[in-house]
Amino acid sequence: MKIKTAEFVVSNSKVDQCPNSSLPEYAFIGRSNVGKSSLINMITGRKSLAKTSAKPGKTQLINHFLINNNWHLVDLPGYGYAQVSKSTKRVFQKFITAYFEKRKQMICAFVLIDSRHKPQPIDMEFMQWLGENAVPFCIIFTKADKLKPKVLEENIENYKNEMLETWEEMPQYFITSATTKLGQDDVLDYIEEVNEQLRKS
Repeated sequence: MKIKTAEFVVSNSKVDQCPNSSLPEYAFIGRSNVGKSSLINMITGRKSLAKTSAKPGKTQLINHFLINNNWHLVDLPGYGYAQVSKSTKRVFQKFITAYFEKRKQMICAFVLIDSRHKPQPIDMEFMQWLGENAVPFCIIFTKADKLKPKVLEENIENYKNEMLETWEEMPQYFITSATTKLGQDDVLDYIEEVNEQLRKS
């Protein structure tokens, strides 16, 4: 898939104010320092579609972007480690949960995981919640360029082993780098493939 157009649509904290559209949505979410904005900009080929910041936790709303006039990319607030108050975190949690529970157009959540770290409880718990609530998701391992290939392979293997203790199979996953554009085509081709299946059905 080639990204011809990518435009901001709306930001809000209420699911019922999300675009009244039947277009498929793909949500991007992860811990607040996982490199989400950089990844979204890399995938869409736009330098500043999603706002990047040195301070984690910049995204504090549900942000909709219209891609190629036929699907929405949704940038969700990061969970955990954001430098925000507990009450703000509760508000985030509430509307993130509401988004996944109510938004019928949401086809797949891309859960971003920092490939440099061993499995983090907060990521595992979040994916467990998605699984228990029948929310379809894929994993995107970020910052792959920061590791030697062998270490990257070992880290992903650790994730697989940990997930397979409770999951029947490893969810579909992608290895990416916002710096080298690794994984850009893989993620876009996956979205195109799913959109194609939706059109046929």
